[in-house]
Amino acid sequence: MKRERATRLLADMITRLEDGAWPLGLVEEVYVFGSYARGALEPNDVDVVIEHGTDKRWLGESLAASINGRDSYVGMRQALRGRTRGISFQFRGRSLQDEGFELFLLWRKGEPFSLARERLASLTADPEAGPAPRDHMLPEFEGLKSVVPRPARIELFGRHAKGKISITPLRLLDGDLEDSEAAWHVRRRWVETSPLRRAATCALVALEQRSVDLGEVTLHGQRLFGRDQSAERCFVDLGWNGFGSMGRLLDSGVTWLEVLRPHRTKPMDALLIEPTPPT
Repeated sequence: MKRERATRLLADMITRLEDGAWPLGLVEEVYVFGSYARGALEPNDVDVVIEHGTDKRWLGESLAASINGRDSYVGMRQALRGRTRGISFQFRGRSLQDEGFELFLLWRKGEPFSLARERLASLTADPEAGPAPRDHMLPEFEGLKSVVPRPARIELFGRHAKGKISITPLRLLDGDLEDSEAAWHVRRRWVETSPLRRAATCALVALEQRSVDLGEVTLHGQRLFGRDQSAERCFVDLGWNGFGSMGRLLDSGVTWLEVLRPHRTKPMDALLIEPTPPT
């Protein structure tokens, strides 16, 4: 994106923080890093670290999200960036400094927001600063790096390097499910216009084509067939909402199918992540 647009995204985020609506009142520190902070004229995106506290409501909603296989940060991301895209958030990511990343403090709780705007204005362009190369990249992420967030890249890169998983990129195709009960499950959970309905259907069609027993599938936090008590063998996740459970499930031998960006009409890609059998 152009640097001017990236700056507007950050300025709008500061305004939202100033309004202080929940959960933004929990934010304690905001840092900028990466190519934008270094002055790139066309950064890939804007990398932002958010440090935050918790309250009773946050803890309750986070627990509910975890139980239902959802990402507890969906609400905070939307509150920070509104309906726009282009900011990549690392929550509680100040430890990036230990990995050699230079974090630029934009705002700290208790400071006037005018100071945040002054700091933003001080991040001037540098024509010699190009986009920062993505870290923890694999050939399987080629063409998908904008929809595989950094925490996921780190997790998958580490497991892949140790030979613990194989990763297969998939282009999902529209189609009809052969299993009528699975089709009913999808229709029951999402309205016809929901991008999650289409993503779920396409993912299950891909699994059927691979002869996966849908009775062993968990779809976006729910088992497909409530009556079926067979072992869980595959977890289908839509848009990284269940990422917090990925490590535990892969360690227990469960295959993970991640639909990277659910959409009503556009082509959708997925990653099939399969644990490698022990030798």
